[in-house]
Amino acid sequence: MKTFPLFVKMSERRVVVIGGGGQAAAKVRLMLKTEASIAVVSDRLDPELQGLVLSGRIGQHREAISANCLQPGDIVIIARDGDERGGPSDFEIAEMARSAGALVNAVDQPDLCDFFIPSIVDRDPVVVAVGSEGNAPLLARQIKSRIETTLEPRLGELAALAGRLRPRVAEKIAPRARRAFWNWVFNGAPRQSHAKGAERDAADAIKQAIERGGAPTEKVDGGFVSLVGAGPGSRDLITLRAVQRLQEADIIFYDRLIDPDLLELARRDSERVYVGKTPGAHAWPQERINGVIASAAKQGKRVVRLKCGDPGIFGRAAEEIACLDAAGVAWEIVPGVTAASAGAAAAGQSLTERGITDTLVLTTGRKRDGVCGVDWNEHLKPGTTMAIYMGVGEAREIRKHLLNGGHPKALRVDVMSCVGMRNQRLIQTCLGEFPDVMEAKNIAGPAIIVLRNPERVGLLQEASRTANAVGMENGCKVAASSRLPAEAL
Repeated sequence: MKTFPLFVKMSERRVVVIGGGGQAAAKVRLMLKTEASIAVVSDRLDPELQGLVLSGRIGQHREAISANCLQPGDIVIIARDGDERGGPSDFEIAEMARSAGALVNAVDQPDLCDFFIPSIVDRDPVVVAVGSEGNAPLLARQIKSRIETTLEPRLGELAALAGRLRPRVAEKIAPRARRAFWNWVFNGAPRQSHAKGAERDAADAIKQAIERGGAPTEKVDGGFVSLVGAGPGSRDLITLRAVQRLQEADIIFYDRLIDPDLLELARRDSERVYVGKTPGAHAWPQERINGVIASAAKQGKRVVRLKCGDPGIFGRAAEEIACLDAAGVAWEIVPGVTAASAGAAAAGQSLTERGITDTLVLTTGRKRDGVCGVDWNEHLKPGTTMAIYMGVGEAREIRKHLLNGGHPKALRVDVMSCVGMRNQRLIQTCLGEFPDVMEAKNIAGPAIIVLRNPERVGLLQEASRTANAVGMENGCKVAASSRLPAEAL
C-alpha cells in the first residue's frame, strides 16, 4: 500500500477549500458531515456555497490564499473549476500549504495529494471508506454502492446506542461475558428487531439484558420468516431491505421466475430451495410451501420466501401468513417492485395521468375454482388504467367480456411480457386483436395486460385512432424498452 487508511478526528480541525464552483461545493457538502470548521477561498461562490456562507455554516476568504492563512494541521482541498484557474497554480498552492504544515488534496490530481478522499458508506458512527489511491475512483464508488446494500440504513443508530450503553455494560456485565453480550446485540435478536424498524424493542431488550448481567442464555430466536419481493426479474430492481434479508437468511425458498443472478446476493452458505410452480403442473402445491417455510422457521432458522414482484400482489402471501400465524411463527413482508410498475417504466409510460386516468386497478385473469370470474368491465370504467396479471390463458375471454361490455375494438392494449428479464417484450396492440397477437408472437407468460379507458370521450376516440394508426401489421407495435431492447418481432 502506498497509502494507509486512517480515521482522523475532525472536531478541532479546519478544512480550507480552494474554489467556489461545483467541485468545491461537492467537497464542502462532504465535509459538512464532520465537526470541522470549513472555509472556502474564492471571490465568487456558486448559489449553494453562498447560502452556506450566509447561514454561517462556512466561512469565506475572498483574497488569494497565502501561507499566512494556514496553520499546521489544516486540511487543504484544491477544487477549482476550469474558469477559476487564474493566480497561483494548483502546484504552487499545494507547495505553499505543505510549507505551512497542512495536508493537501487536489481533485483529480493524485500527484499533488498527501491524502485521498475515499468513497464513503455513512452509517454514522459506523463509517466504511473505500479508496483506490486516486487510480480508479469510479471503481471505488461501485464497491461503495455494493457495501451500501449490505448495511441497513439505521445501523449507525444501533452502534450509537451501544456506545451510550457501554459504561453500564462495564458496570453490570463481567468482562468474560461481554464478548458474548455484544455478539448477541449485533448478531442476534436486537439487531434483527432494529433492522425491521423496531428500535424501541431492540433498545429495551438490550437494557434488560444488561440489568440481568448478560445476554440471554436461552434460545432467543425461534426463527423468523421474511416474505420478500424480488421485483419483476432484474437484480438491480430489488430493494435494499430485500438484499439485507437475503444476506441474513439461513434458507431461501424461491419461485421459478427468480433471476439466478439475484440469488448471488445471498449468503454463500445459505440453503436454497426451489419451490416453483408451473401453470398446469404444480410440483409444489401451495399447502406444501406453507408447511416447509413454517417448519424451517420452527427449527430456529431465518427464512426468506423469495417471490417475484411484490409478495402482497397476487403472490398468495395471505395464505402463507395464515399458516405462519397458526404455527406461531413471526413474519414480515418486504415489498418489491410489482410487474405493472416495472413494465410501464420500461415502456416509458405512466400508469396514471392526471385528469385522464386517475384510477389504477390491479386485477387478475386467473379464476379460482368455485369462485365467479373477474368483472373486468366493472374495473375498466372511464378514467381507469387496468393491469391484468396472469391473463395470458384468459386473453380471449377478457376480450369477449370487454367487447360485450361496450368497449371499442380499437381500445389500446399494452402487453408486457417477461418484464425486467433478458427476454423482455413490450407490445402495443388493441382490444380487438390482442389475443391473436399474443398467440402469433408466442407470448406464453409471465405477462401483464394493460388497458386504459380515458376519462373523456374525446380522449377515448383519440386513443382509438392512435391504436388504429399503429396497428399496421398483425395489429401490434413493438415498443423498445428504455433499459432492455425489445425482441425484434
